[in-house]
Amino acid sequence: MKAGAGVAAVAGLGLALFAGAAGLGFAIARRLTAPPSGRVYNLIVRGIVRHEGHDAVVLDRNPSTVATGVYNLWLEDGGWVRLGPVIGEDAVTVTRLIESTAPADALSVGQRASWSGIYYRDPADAGLDAEDVIVETPVGPAPAWLIRPAGYATNDWAIHIHGLASPRAGTLRGVKVAADAGFVSLVVTYRNDGEGPTVGSGRSTLGATEADDVRAAVRYAIAHGADRVVLFGWSMGGAIALQVAADVEFDGVIDRLVLDSPVIDWCATIAANCARAGLPPQAAALARPWLQWSPLARSVGLPSALPLGRFNWIDRATALPVHALILHGTDDTSAPPAAARRLAQLRPDMVQLETFRADHTLGWNSAWESWNRHVRDWLVGNETTFPDVPI
Repeated sequence: MKAGAGVAAVAGLGLALFAGAAGLGFAIARRLTAPPSGRVYNLIVRGIVRHEGHDAVVLDRNPSTVATGVYNLWLEDGGWVRLGPVIGEDAVTVTRLIESTAPADALSVGQRASWSGIYYRDPADAGLDAEDVIVETPVGPAPAWLIRPAGYATNDWAIHIHGLASPRAGTLRGVKVAADAGFVSLVVTYRNDGEGPTVGSGRSTLGATEADDVRAAVRYAIAHGADRVVLFGWSMGGAIALQVAADVEFDGVIDRLVLDSPVIDWCATIAANCARAGLPPQAAALARPWLQWSPLARSVGLPSALPLGRFNWIDRATALPVHALILHGTDDTSAPPAAARRLAQLRPDMVQLETFRADHTLGWNSAWESWNRHVRDWLVGNETTFPDVPI
């Protein structure tokens, strides 16, 4: 082979590798910011059996279906099955008690179903009396649930912020605790979440612009009598809560945070989700230019570059705005628990970390009594202590 041909071959290979890497980064950025796409019904109801006078369902065995705790099946036909503990398992199936089914005849063998930690369908299902209200955001009206605790006249409010690609109903697990503690709850939606306003391409900006809609919700609470606000943030909702709590505008109003499986560092979270998808974690670096450089971000479908550094609370630990209770699963494969541990180590004066043997946002499901107790104590305790976290 002539020298010129060899150089050309190497150059061609280099360009091919560059194009492949760029394409992968583009694909990761597109997938991460994609509009809500609906549930994946990837389970089959293998059987319905009786166990000590109760119905139980037989499902395919996987890490989710064998997990300790209480969960739900969303049925492809529209039904809803609330599940209790595991009562039997073998190499390929697991059997769990059925706590309730809606409608009563919804479940049948052979149906396709989707596993979920969202335990309540709506406020009524959680035993909560909700009023439908509208929060006027910079991009239009966003529906919200306003839930007042029975028998309380209070100026203490909790604002509940759901995560990426998750409906607001998922936050009702925390709303019940807030209501029991005497807080008025505002369960919000935000732009491009499937319930709030649709803007532009419908893509998520990973909390960068969604935070503006939650700021509007805080202003709504203040306008309706709130003088103390606690932000509950789930997953990306935790990242949003941290951004909003850092606003000088809300000094003295946002009192503290309750964060379940929060995104504390988007770069680490993207790497974890690459690993979860079977890619090398290092592939996350390929997506960053597509998110952080305006020309590439616009080609992904985003309105502008995303300030991922602003969401890195490991680097910003000294600026942590208010006290935070973090509830995190040790088996979380989406938002790395190591980030929560590191933040607690860096700011033991500001962060109380409680861990659960659970995957992403499933701490309540795995041990709801413990989860509820930690949150209630955080909300109503006369004094909060911050134990040292081993480094």
